[in-house]
Amino acid sequence: MANFGDLRARVLSGIVMAVVGVAAIWLGGYTFGVLAVVLAGLMGWELHKMMVPDAPEGRAEATGVVAAILVGVFTVWQGGWFALAGLALGAVAMAWKMPRDRVIFGLYFALILWAAHGLIVLREGYGLIFVLWLVCIVIASDVAGYFAGRVIGGPKFWPRVSPKKTWSGTVAGWLLAAVVGAGFVAWGGMPGEVIALSSLLAFTGQLGDIAESAIKRRMKVKDSSTLIPGHGGVLDRFDAMIAVAAVALVLAYLGAFSGQIMPGLPG
Repeated sequence: MANFGDLRARVLSGIVMAVVGVAAIWLGGYTFGVLAVVLAGLMGWELHKMMVPDAPEGRAEATGVVAAILVGVFTVWQGGWFALAGLALGAVAMAWKMPRDRVIFGLYFALILWAAHGLIVLREGYGLIFVLWLVCIVIASDVAGYFAGRVIGGPKFWPRVSPKKTWSGTVAGWLLAAVVGAGFVAWGGMPGEVIALSSLLAFTGQLGDIAESAIKRRMKVKDSSTLIPGHGGVLDRFDAMIAVAAVALVLAYLGAFSGQIMPGLPG
């Protein structure tokens, strides 16, 4: 029998975050930018706290502040590939100071920085519909994976890292994401390649979820933090979104969205 015991908590937390997120996306500008910078800081803090639980007091908080500053500075600068390189170098510098697991920390910290920067740049460059598309992909993949995994079940996708994820849920996520992409093509005026890219980005989000699960398993923790009472931390809620946003920005820089023009993107 399918188990939906955690459905109510997931729905309620999802509604609250959706209202705040959609409102910020709708307003754009400084409102959305500030939210993205704050989230980067919180996720940087959570990552440090999770990976170095015995760190001196204030060290994790300092990492969060640095994350927020890096995103803010390089987003104001809007240097295209140079901004991504600068953020990556910032992640390397922070990882160098870590007492252990430097590579893991550096890669994931860079992902957080790229994602927060990417969300702001993509919102300003491509507009409201584009960012809503990214959010809807993540939601569709998560919803499809949740229900298909519990109703259909079957072989696990990567049991050693994420024992709850099934192949049925993974594929269902790709399919529903493609349907969402088709909707944005038909009614949102987005280019036709968005349908295939929706499935690709859904898979990217699933890998982002698995990456965070792998870090938590390595650190032997259940949640990234207790920042959201009863629902874990910010990373637990946005692990898929940060992977999607980071990859979407790179795809935009590579010219993947032929029907869209984003000011300031390198040609």
